[in-house]
Amino acid sequence: MKSWFHFGLPIVCLVIFGCRGRVEDPSTVVMIIESSPNNLDLRQGTDAQSERVGGMIFDALVKKDEHYELQPWLATSWEQPDALTWVFHLRDGVRFHDGRPLEAADVVYTIESLIDKAVGHLVSAKSGSFAAVERVEARDRLTVVVHLKRPDAELLFNVSDGLFGVVPRGSGKDFGLHPVGSGPFKFMSAVQDKEVIVERNADYWAGLPPVPAGAQRIEKIEFEVVPDAITSALELKKGSADLASNVVTLDMVHTLEAAPNLKVESGPSSAVVYVTFNVTEPLLKDKRVRQAVACVIDRQAIVDAIWRGQARLANTLLPVGHWAAATNAELAQYPHDVARAQRLLDAAGFPADKDGVRLRLTMKTSTDETTRLMAAVLQQQLRAAGIELEIRSAEFGTFYADVTKGAFQIYALRWIGSNEDPDIFRYAYGSGSFPPRGGNRGRYSDTRVDALLADAAASSDRAVRTKDYVEVQQILAEELPGIPLWYPNNEVVHTRRVEGVRPRGAGSFDFLREAWVR
Repeated sequence: MKSWFHFGLPIVCLVIFGCRGRVEDPSTVVMIIESSPNNLDLRQGTDAQSERVGGMIFDALVKKDEHYELQPWLATSWEQPDALTWVFHLRDGVRFHDGRPLEAADVVYTIESLIDKAVGHLVSAKSGSFAAVERVEARDRLTVVVHLKRPDAELLFNVSDGLFGVVPRGSGKDFGLHPVGSGPFKFMSAVQDKEVIVERNADYWAGLPPVPAGAQRIEKIEFEVVPDAITSALELKKGSADLASNVVTLDMVHTLEAAPNLKVESGPSSAVVYVTFNVTEPLLKDKRVRQAVACVIDRQAIVDAIWRGQARLANTLLPVGHWAAATNAELAQYPHDVARAQRLLDAAGFPADKDGVRLRLTMKTSTDETTRLMAAVLQQQLRAAGIELEIRSAEFGTFYADVTKGAFQIYALRWIGSNEDPDIFRYAYGSGSFPPRGGNRGRYSDTRVDALLADAAASSDRAVRTKDYVEVQQILAEELPGIPLWYPNNEVVHTRRVEGVRPRGAGSFDFLREAWVR
């Protein structure tokens, strides 16, 4: 397996002609991202780049802390006078980047545009997260009242950072082309497949710790789109880019650590890498086929090789230590076992032909280098059980469009941030979450799961909710509409002129708000 990785960074360092020059303004930093955000309007953007870059531009009502608990942000407090009513009290003095005050009417409009197509004319995968909302009203300038059709304990998470951003009232479906938020950075410009540029909001309401003597705040960020991991590594080594968060492969990170101008920050992540099956596909309808795929994947070998051990195996989508996460002992397990995979395929009606092939499947991935390497290893591993796996890689926009419309058999991606709450199970596997109103791209449906999710959302008792969510995870571990693979560490590579880089568990770019340059 090592042969996949020893391509040698020094060998390709001759090919530097595509790398850009150093930005002269010392308060400007260049950060590499793998693809353009699909939509910087957080009501519509659901890919990682949209939520990460959009999170720099917009503010949410509440903010997740490092333990996934929700803390005040734009909403300084909230209460539930009854099971069908949420009341949010907003922070006074917050302004949008164009100078308009952020008020209750803006929050009302933001939510209304997600539940009513006539408001804002949006079609959004996030609409399903607000399906329980009956109506929203502004009680006064700074008080928002949300009336529900049914109890929904997940509402608070769905108005949190990365998932939600308050927009000015009247913002339409094309708002993401020129977004105006209230966040720590202002949108300046964007060129598809090239860059997004943001500038610090000097009037931001949230305070910042002082910077050390001789240092200065980051005033401008140029998010440079570099889909190729080798080129990204070269730009970092050359110094023509300052930062890259979870962009280059771990093999490259290991090489870059030796560069005198670079530093690597590493830490646990809540993000989870997973594969999803299209359960409507004839070859994948039988859960025994999906279980066979799980049995033949040697996850630890992949973690050791591709991730250099910098990842933890996952058996659920929820992060390690989450209050609703099922334990390994509570879940069906699929340790690497080729013989078991073959027995499952035999039982499902897929005997080996004269060439040893039982069935042929196709996996779609983005052109992200680590994902492509992983897919290539999966291709090798599945062959041992008689499964021929074809890999089809495409640039992220094309790949994401395909998986959203169900044009796949298997795909590989990662959940980032949205899996920090058990509402991820409704979003990813609920029958009411088929695109475009959710993220159930594999079209999985189970009445037991739907009933348990509804019961959990309706309860304010965490013990009841935990019991329901554990049972959901047990069903999913048996049915396997998707396979949680591992939690990769956060790996932020940056030049030494950038300091104060403290990666967040969800892999967000929040650290840029407080970082500084010398």
